[in-house]
Amino acid sequence: MAVTKRTSSNVLLDTALKNFYAAAEEMGLDEGLIEILSRAERKLCVSIPVTMDDGTVKVFEGYRVQYSTALGPAKGGIRFHPDVTLEECEALACLMAWKCSLAGIPYGGGKGGVACNPLELSTAEKERISRTFAARIEPLVGAWTDVPAPDVNTGGQEMVWFMDTISKMRNRLEPAIFTGKPVSLWGSKGRTEATGAGVATCVREVLKAAGRDVKGATAIIQGFGNVGTYCALTLVDMGAKVLAISDITGGYYCPDGIDVKKAFDHVTNHPKHLLEGYEQPGLQKIAGEDILYLEADVLCPCALEGVINGDNAHKIKAKFIVEGANGPVTPEGDAALPKDVLVVPDFLANSGGVVGSYFEWVQDLMGFFWTKEEYNQRLLTLMADNFWRVWNYSKEHNVSMRKGAFMVAIKRVADAVKMRGVFL
Repeated sequence: MAVTKRTSSNVLLDTALKNFYAAAEEMGLDEGLIEILSRAERKLCVSIPVTMDDGTVKVFEGYRVQYSTALGPAKGGIRFHPDVTLEECEALACLMAWKCSLAGIPYGGGKGGVACNPLELSTAEKERISRTFAARIEPLVGAWTDVPAPDVNTGGQEMVWFMDTISKMRNRLEPAIFTGKPVSLWGSKGRTEATGAGVATCVREVLKAAGRDVKGATAIIQGFGNVGTYCALTLVDMGAKVLAISDITGGYYCPDGIDVKKAFDHVTNHPKHLLEGYEQPGLQKIAGEDILYLEADVLCPCALEGVINGDNAHKIKAKFIVEGANGPVTPEGDAALPKDVLVVPDFLANSGGVVGSYFEWVQDLMGFFWTKEEYNQRLLTLMADNFWRVWNYSKEHNVSMRKGAFMVAIKRVADAVKMRGVFL
């Protein structure tokens, strides 16, 4: 009997499912495995009652999804954002399953979040949300079951609150449950830069594959959060020129190149860590979306999902898109892109973060920590190896890099499910 394909009204989940089914069909995956791997293993919804600073009580919605644990503990971030939904978390957990598989690390896929607006919360309110959320998901998480990490609007401080809450509930230190912690509290040197540095490494490798040198190449970075910032900084260190950057305050374009280190310092010192008010000679302020359509060698969308879609993909002028965000190009966008545009897919390009989390987890389990140089050497070598594995596979099977990456990743998970059997 033919598989009944799942669909979703959520753009990101629908995109993840369409990409999965397309790859599964291309590789002739068994129908039973398609049924298993098109669904999350476990989805948790929790309510988070919090006493606000004014004394009122507000209840927030929180989620944690474990998509697959066939290869190891679920792995994936926790985001704080007003638009967080269960469907979004399932989609991102699905992508994490393929990302971890593709990276060759012993993790499955997970994701979580709280529907809240951090910009409207005090530090004390964020702490109360973090600790209550951690307490509510405590039965599901653990060093060998589910290992969350930072995501949109969360970072080292939230991970410490999560870790501390569960450690106190269990009456023992649990440093390996959460990654992305500060170096002073069981974190890893190099982890903060890992995702962005990994994206930049994929930029360098795809240019190399095309017979180009990263030195002198031009790039556009859409999104100047953690991923976009360190992607831009790493590319500049490699000799590339970043022409434009953006955040929620708009786009910032300079034909002579953005002074990325100056922009980084500005954001670091800004009260809300934004580009608002940034200036340099020759800088032009444009609409944030418009930087997607500028001419450059490489475009790195490092913000939110679905920014390149069927309505605007034809406007893209960059020859390479290296996806720093999760799902920035929809399937309709893929189809509408100019034929000469090559896309390095998200779960390959932005996997530096989860590889870095894996390194932190290993160090936490051992209680032995590496130098930053050791960390970076392992990370960038692994990222380059993963790029060429997907590049060679896609050329051998005459498929896009996205489909090739899915096929490589899905096969590893499917093989694990077959070996372990269909049980619990």
